[in-house]
Amino acid sequence: MQSMRNAAAWGEARKRLVLMVVLVVGGCCLYAAPARAQDADPAEVAAPASADLSADASADGQRRSYLSWAWDSLGPGYSVIFLGLSFLLLSLMVMNLVKASRANVAPPDLIEAFEAHLNAKQYSEAYDLAASDDSFLGRVLAAGLGRLSGGGDYPRAIEMMQEVGEEESMKLEHRLSYMALIGTISPMIGLLGTVQGMIASFTVIATSPTTPKPSELAEGISTALFTTLIGLALAIPAIAAYNLLRNRVQRLVLDVGIVSEGLLSRFEKRPS
Repeated sequence: MQSMRNAAAWGEARKRLVLMVVLVVGGCCLYAAPARAQDADPAEVAAPASADLSADASADGQRRSYLSWAWDSLGPGYSVIFLGLSFLLLSLMVMNLVKASRANVAPPDLIEAFEAHLNAKQYSEAYDLAASDDSFLGRVLAAGLGRLSGGGDYPRAIEMMQEVGEEESMKLEHRLSYMALIGTISPMIGLLGTVQGMIASFTVIATSPTTPKPSELAEGISTALFTTLIGLALAIPAIAAYNLLRNRVQRLVLDVGIVSEGLLSRFEKRPS
């Protein structure tokens, strides 16, 4: 008997629980329906499901390319700036690669011909050869041999070669520094675009009377992300190329110093 009463009580409690769940769910549905009706666009509410499917299909068929999306996100200002920096960086890379080659810094033909003139004691011909060569080594040798020909001693000639070598080295590093400058300012321009894009998105949120659509926020976010992407895409190769070419220039400058001092070491007066 007691078990029957317990079963009846449990059945009654279960019925009440189910009734409460139904009432809560029904109330939530009734509360959410007017809100969805107010937030929804009337044209979207009136449009049938077939129209939505056809609109999605047409949107997929006319989806913008990545390049046009990037152009629209960057705008004409950032696009012109980044394109100009890209062409400038490429030009600097090619120019520094050519200038930092061994053929332009320390030509092997110049070393052989200059040494041959010195061995034959044709000092005026050796000076003319070095003076007529526009390479790093040619200017250093012309400065040292010119000082010796003018009556200077060997230490003064070495000092003169070091001065010319420092000047030529500064020219090479000066051209390289522009690549480092691009690698430094490109992320800064990207950061500027990031801040500008986020401000634009937050402005849409702050000024919109209703919840803004994702497409309205995507414009500012796209500007923020694309400017950051392009800025980093320029900075990474610029910094890498700058460091690699700087190491190459330093090695070539060291080679020029060793070769030039070795060629003119025969004029050093050694104590007997």
